[in-house]
Amino acid sequence: MQKLTPHRTAAAALVEQLQINGVEHVFCVPGESFLPVLDSLRDSGITVTVCRHEGGAAMMAEAIGKTTGRPGICFVTRAPGATNASAGIHIAQQDSSPMIMFVGQVETSVREREAFQELDYRAVFGSMTKWTVEVDDPNRITEFVSRAFYTACNGRPGPVVVALPKDMLSGRVNISNAPPFEPVETSPGEEEMERLGKLLAEAKNPLFVLGGSRWSEAARRHIHEFAERTGLPIATSYRRSTLFDPLHPLYAGDLGLGPNPKLVARAKAADLLVLVGGRLGEIPSQGYSLLASPSPQTRLVHIHPGAEEIGRVYRPHLAIHASPNRFVAALKHLAVTANPAWRESAAAAHDEFLAWTSAATPQPGNVNLGEIMIWLRDHVPTDTILCNGAGNYASWIHRFYRFREYMTHVAPTSASMGYGMPAAIAMQRLHPGRLVLSVNGDGDFLMSGQEFALAVQYRLPIIVVVCDNGMYGTIRMHQEREFPGRVSATELLNPDFDAYARAFGGFGAVVNKTSDFPAAFQAARESGLPSIIHLKIDPDAILPAATLSGIRERALKQG
Repeated sequence: MQKLTPHRTAAAALVEQLQINGVEHVFCVPGESFLPVLDSLRDSGITVTVCRHEGGAAMMAEAIGKTTGRPGICFVTRAPGATNASAGIHIAQQDSSPMIMFVGQVETSVREREAFQELDYRAVFGSMTKWTVEVDDPNRITEFVSRAFYTACNGRPGPVVVALPKDMLSGRVNISNAPPFEPVETSPGEEEMERLGKLLAEAKNPLFVLGGSRWSEAARRHIHEFAERTGLPIATSYRRSTLFDPLHPLYAGDLGLGPNPKLVARAKAADLLVLVGGRLGEIPSQGYSLLASPSPQTRLVHIHPGAEEIGRVYRPHLAIHASPNRFVAALKHLAVTANPAWRESAAAAHDEFLAWTSAATPQPGNVNLGEIMIWLRDHVPTDTILCNGAGNYASWIHRFYRFREYMTHVAPTSASMGYGMPAAIAMQRLHPGRLVLSVNGDGDFLMSGQEFALAVQYRLPIIVVVCDNGMYGTIRMHQEREFPGRVSATELLNPDFDAYARAFGGFGAVVNKTSDFPAAFQAARESGLPSIIHLKIDPDAILPAATLSGIRERALKQG
């Protein structure tokens, strides 16, 4: 039986339910619509991080959900606050990350009058959440909070929005707490595993692709053991490269943005593709070009925890409804004879990966971001957490940095700008003893740069790298491809980001040439302060293997 706390408010019951479910961190922008919750949080022992923008709060909660597998929690106020937070909700949806956003609502007595900051949350968030609910009855608060945890985590994880009318939170209740939730892990059946064994026995050129969520360090270890036993080549999906050690001799690389063309060719040539945990969305499928939809000619085995995702785009030859945790644990019982040809193919693929990622490509200007990524991978601890948002600068991260340990890369598969700064705040809160890096583009950083104030306020020594090329680089690249020479709405006039850091009370440094970076980075670490390192990037350096001027020239010739 769960404890019955008599005559408490619904807000107190909500907070106690968070404690029961092991919540340690809450991110919020305060609002008068949920003042009773803020009061109950004060003495709860839960760490509250007060953010500068609701989008930042939601992204921080999503980052917690992404890395822990348990719902990240944020609180935001009524309509303007909730809509500000929608970017984080969309990230959680596309990244399959469990999170719960609690949002204030007007009093029940004035609903349906378009009262001050009233919003229909079911209508607004219904298409990008797993469940959106409004709690009108204070006596059901523990029921709904419990359901929110289960819904956010089970099957394909995702976001849940719970609306809290102001008067409901102050209502006195005599209700029991709900028991703590436990994620439901679905396991593969014996028949499906036998069929998988037969498909592998018949395969001459198989490839495993790891992706999605609901992994753990144990699952990562199990997939390494299975690969070593069989010699099977292993690739990872977009921004899921921490699921396999990149220096393992069976690692083939990642199927993301700007992947190694040789890996793409291998994936297309595979006679058996085993997709573990992921959805094979637009980016890892290379624009849905790896397989024909809906009926691939390549034999496809799709393992996913959400039954609704299997067959949604591709009809698999074998569907296995299971979480990655349980599936990879079952692989140790799979009778598969190691094939020397598989190991030989995997070794060749790994050599191709090393050749693709080992040396930085030449770049215009005095700052080579590839060389900086290589310096970082060689000089920071392997448990360093790198966070980033969206922009062409991330191409250098994907290609040259190597994520040696589980969940050391925290970035949105939805490629949402402004993510790197909030995610770094969340990761430093979660792991105060580890080095946390936030790598950003200039336009990317200023979508959430105000959250740097949190790093100073809470004394979080994150190191922020801002790659400044004075434009929205990704859009400019596409603009030059489609409308060469006709620049429109993509130029930026930026501040001195190193001075920006000092204005907040942090450390700032500027890097005008690659050789300046090591000293700037060391000074940032020694300062013990939140830091910004401002990289002055040549605008022509648009991709590791292409220049902006080259893209324009090719487009003009084709036009």
